[in-house]
Amino acid sequence: MKPPVYETDFPDLNLVKRGKVRDLYDLGDAFLMVATDRLSAFDVILPDPIPAKGKVLTQISLFWFEAMKPLVDNHLITGDVDRFPSVCQPYAEILRDRSMLVKKADPLPIECVVRGYISGSGWKSYCKEGCVCGIRLRDGLEESCRLETPIFTPSTKADIGEHDINIDFRAAVEMVGRPLAEKARDLSIAIYEKGAMMALERGIIIADTKFEFGQFEDELILIDELLTPDSSRFWPQDLYRPGGAQPSFDKQYVRDYLTQIGWDKNPPAPALPEAVIQKTREKYLDALTALTRRSHDL
Repeated sequence: MKPPVYETDFPDLNLVKRGKVRDLYDLGDAFLMVATDRLSAFDVILPDPIPAKGKVLTQISLFWFEAMKPLVDNHLITGDVDRFPSVCQPYAEILRDRSMLVKKADPLPIECVVRGYISGSGWKSYCKEGCVCGIRLRDGLEESCRLETPIFTPSTKADIGEHDINIDFRAAVEMVGRPLAEKARDLSIAIYEKGAMMALERGIIIADTKFEFGQFEDELILIDELLTPDSSRFWPQDLYRPGGAQPSFDKQYVRDYLTQIGWDKNPPAPALPEAVIQKTREKYLDALTALTRRSHDL
């Protein structure tokens, strides 16, 4: 197993941003987006990386970007390191499988969340108010139960160390305008429905997910990542039992551990035991294999 990549440092390239997971370099006419092995939970970056996690996120995103092309374009130029500009080639060994050359889109200031099942912050909001992001749901729902139709529940984009805030559709309209908000909502639900159907055929329930969109040449396109264990709740279909929390293929396993030890969700985050790191790695790799139906040596 190759050592994890917590952050990248390419002296010949122009680093413009370190996100919670990705390092972004400006190559002039395109961005180089590198998925590290950093893991964030409750919007805080943890001190311990998950080996190969960035490769898993990249390979799953590449799979979904291709699958969703009939619905919406995306920012991908290529994920083949051998086709990257020559300035990137000295770093090819680190970049391979975990990076993409992408278009320089202008991101929307909202995250587009779709929920097909009631869980997480959506469940907490439902228990307290009977609604999620201003959408009233019927009485008597159980935790983790499937909703009659998927719902669009956007949120703000928080800076590192701060928390995203769920907003209603009216607030999203105020932030981006009605035409863009409606298009992002309709595309998000369509992508979720197609992805959820494909994943179910592979034994995975996608309970909810978040998308990011950007504008490129007057077109709304997908950016960042797509239907990954970092951006989604993945549940094994054969173990699904509504009425409580579900086992998962995603970072909910880490969230549960951090909740169990009583962390207050504010920085600095606690270190993870080796057993939690390895179990999380296994869950991410299992999700990649199940979705793509291919074995991977990452």
